[in-house]
Amino acid sequence: MSLAGCLGGDDSDDSGGSGDGTNIAIVSSPAGFDDNAFNDLALGGLESAKEDHEIEINQVEETQQAQYQSTQSELAQSGEYGLIVLVSYNHTEALTQNAADYPDQNWMLINDHVEEDNVAGYIWANHQMSYLGGVLAGTMTTEEFSEGSGVTAPSSPQIGFVGGVDESLINAYERSYVAGAEWVNGDVEVDVGYIGNYTDTDTAADIASSQYGAGADIVYHAAAAAGRGVFEAAQAEGRYAIGVDSDQSQALPDFQDVILGSAVKYINEGTREAATAVAEDDFGSITGNNTLSLEQEAVDCVIGQAFEGNLPDAVGQNIQEAKQGILDGDITVPCAATGCN
Repeated sequence: MSLAGCLGGDDSDDSGGSGDGTNIAIVSSPAGFDDNAFNDLALGGLESAKEDHEIEINQVEETQQAQYQSTQSELAQSGEYGLIVLVSYNHTEALTQNAADYPDQNWMLINDHVEEDNVAGYIWANHQMSYLGGVLAGTMTTEEFSEGSGVTAPSSPQIGFVGGVDESLINAYERSYVAGAEWVNGDVEVDVGYIGNYTDTDTAADIASSQYGAGADIVYHAAAAAGRGVFEAAQAEGRYAIGVDSDQSQALPDFQDVILGSAVKYINEGTREAATAVAEDDFGSITGNNTLSLEQEAVDCVIGQAFEGNLPDAVGQNIQEAKQGILDGDITVPCAATGCN
């Protein structure tokens, strides 16, 4: 949806509401909406909040990071929005300026934080969920398995990782995934490749196909919408994949026969909480840096719907043991929720 034509309209009060309602804008990450992952989860939480409060949502798709400064400021200048939700750390630089320039505007920033009183930063423990994804992959590559449309070759444990952009946040997904797999099997081989963006499914498929061809049983992606290409490659090569952010075996059911599981974060719960706080005139309760982890049951690794109850017992046992080890401090996960330094 283009921004033009979305900023005018009804008279609104100072809280960003129209009458008794609340207007909320959400601006996409570079992956855009309909990614069946990050952006769609964030939007879903706002839609869930609508069930209990009078909320209107303006869905603004902007995939060019260079436009975030002007997109954010236009929305804030309109004075219409009780909350502007910014999906992804890609918005951080622009928000650093805009949060200060528009102190009366409430902002929610996903996967980063800006030190301003009008910003609620929500950061999920991407590294923890990716570690658990690595545990799943590291376990399954050592097991003989041939259900769905894939097969493993446990005599040579090997897995892969396909990232979107080679930068700090996605490096945390990669390094934690590798560490989780190595926790299961120190001899596992991990192939790593980066696409360069979050939308190119063809390149994602090419990288994954190369990894499968080299012997990888399972490939985990952290590539937003481009990750679909990994699933396409898994089906073509008769191997398996692990989804990201949402349960992608449900979000992309055409690929459920190869999606063993997904490393998930419940972004929808965070956006629902933020929308509710604004609707109830309680935004101050969520401002600051909110880091959500295993401790809050905000991240997890879930089994794909086609494989529930069908995977080897070692999978559930290892994932549970790894969770407890992280919570108890016996396992140190590489990097941090916001990335690798």
